[in-house]
Amino acid sequence: MMPIADFTFGHALLTVVEIFLFVAWIWVLVSLFSDLFNDPSVSGWGKAGWTFLLFLVPFLGVLIYLIARGGGMQERALNRADAAQKQFDDYVRKTAGSSSASELETLANLHSKGVLSDSEFDQAKQKMLA
Repeated sequence: MMPIADFTFGHALLTVVEIFLFVAWIWVLVSLFSDLFNDPSVSGWGKAGWTFLLFLVPFLGVLIYLIARGGGMQERALNRADAAQKQFDDYVRKTAGSSSASELETLANLHSKGVLSDSEFDQAKQKMLA
């Protein structure tokens, strides 16, 4: 244990660098595991093997993973982002697509074309406005 008086500016900088490298290492591992477990083309045994390799020999495992599968990481991430955007767009279209005014306009058009009788139009309008 080092006394506080011996803790120099150089030691402080070294501590900051060590913390930075540790956080960067955790970030790399999270990125690799995220890529691995979100890829449906890798079987369960393949995921187990990669996980075992990454835990058994972490630095070598990360290098092997980046060499073997690193080229497709960006493509898989973009595909996941596109799928999430499409799902969000579909949700927005579904929830914001039909307003009361547009439904009332559709009912009025059906009524004017004779598809809906007066009583059916009034019932549908009251149901929608209630």
